[in-house]
Amino acid sequence: MNVLTGNLKAIDRREALRYLGCSRSVEDMSGVEGVIDGCEREVLAVQNLKAVYSLYDISRGDGLNLGFAKTDSRDLEKYLSGCNKIALFAATAGAGIDRLIAKYNRISPARAAVTQALGAALVEEWCNTVHAQLTAQYGAITARFSCGYGDLPLTLQRDIFAALDVTKKIGVTLSDDCFMTPTKSVTAIVGIKA
Repeated sequence: MNVLTGNLKAIDRREALRYLGCSRSVEDMSGVEGVIDGCEREVLAVQNLKAVYSLYDISRGDGLNLGFAKTDSRDLEKYLSGCNKIALFAATAGAGIDRLIAKYNRISPARAAVTQALGAALVEEWCNTVHAQLTAQYGAITARFSCGYGDLPLTLQRDIFAALDVTKKIGVTLSDDCFMTPTKSVTAIVGIKA
């Protein structure tokens, strides 16, 4: 099991705007640009990027054996076609972003929305960084596949948390409904052909 930490210097503005629901054709950002700049500085100041991952052999037969759990997900089995291993990972941008969102929910709904979007873009960029490291190190051949995609049940989160000891390793908790806290957290499966 491996734990990674990181620190990003900027957040992908296009991705954040996409999460805000703004199209790229929005030309007049007067007034909004300053809010985004200020919120980005705050988000970057509280980021606490962490990830944990481990490799597992997979096998097919009566369902898909992921090495840490079994699943009947046909979508994941198809996605992992040609792979005989997976990298299983969990990543978070940290609890500071949730605190900023909660603060702005009380005093500035616009800043809350911008902070939410920037946090989502930040964790996605962090996941891309983790994926790039997995690709460089192990030759990952698929993009990420997460619980809730296609027919892969959200309840598989419980097995992921147990396998990676997510709460202890990176401080992310799982609710009874399988939602993560901090909210800017992701679990994913990446296919590897060894």
